[in-house]
Amino acid sequence: MKIEICANSFASAVAAQDARADRIELCTELAIGGLTPSHGLLKKVIEELSIPTHALIRPRSGDFTYSEDELDVMLKDIKYCKEIGCTGIVSGVLTKNKAGEIIIDQNATARLIKASTGMEFTFHRAFDWVNDPVRAIDQLSDMGVARLLTSGQKPTAIEGIDLLKKVKSQVNRFRGSDKIPLQIMPGGGINAENAFQFKNAGFEAVHFSATRKEQKLDAKPKVPFHSDLFFEEGIVATSDIEKIRAVKKAIQHPGSARA
Repeated sequence: MKIEICANSFASAVAAQDARADRIELCTELAIGGLTPSHGLLKKVIEELSIPTHALIRPRSGDFTYSEDELDVMLKDIKYCKEIGCTGIVSGVLTKNKAGEIIIDQNATARLIKASTGMEFTFHRAFDWVNDPVRAIDQLSDMGVARLLTSGQKPTAIEGIDLLKKVKSQVNRFRGSDKIPLQIMPGGGINAENAFQFKNAGFEAVHFSATRKEQKLDAKPKVPFHSDLFFEEGIVATSDIEKIRAVKKAIQHPGSARA
């Protein structure tokens, strides 16, 4: 069984390599499900380490439905990853159908897959939000996705192991055919106590962060920089044009904001 480490820093990538993990998914900001790592971090890992590196391509938190401008950013990040030698891309896009169900955005995801040609493409845990996982598995298989990272639509993979087994059986029907089966990779809350259950169930790889938290501050900071307002699921924060204009007007015309 292969081990993929969700590495959120250079230090995490070094730990994964030193522990002889098989590869890493490089990202930042684990608290919000992971975001695209900086070009500097990507370049340092690729240049200084030998562990196969898959890059998470997720431009922001909130959801997995992206504008055309956001997709353009994602495509540019994938291009950079290819140029510097990443071995894989981890990404995916969702949308809603006319009935309001969350489904795979096949068109947008296909664009990401095409841009990733020459690298493995893993569809990430956005899958855990789709309403019809069985149909989504068929779609991802048809699109040529190499691997699916999922917790079985539960907070942890051990809680979702029944669905994980079900979708693994679903893709196994392609074995022995010309079509390469989609690999199902459990991820979410995997540790030394439960990892063997996934091997026993026949999974070929698992994904986990093996996080060790270290307090860096001696006391609570005078000015906090974490805001609970931005950690609520589904919140997408952007700068508002009218608020910018209001502040600019207030600066140029003192007293107008009180009028």
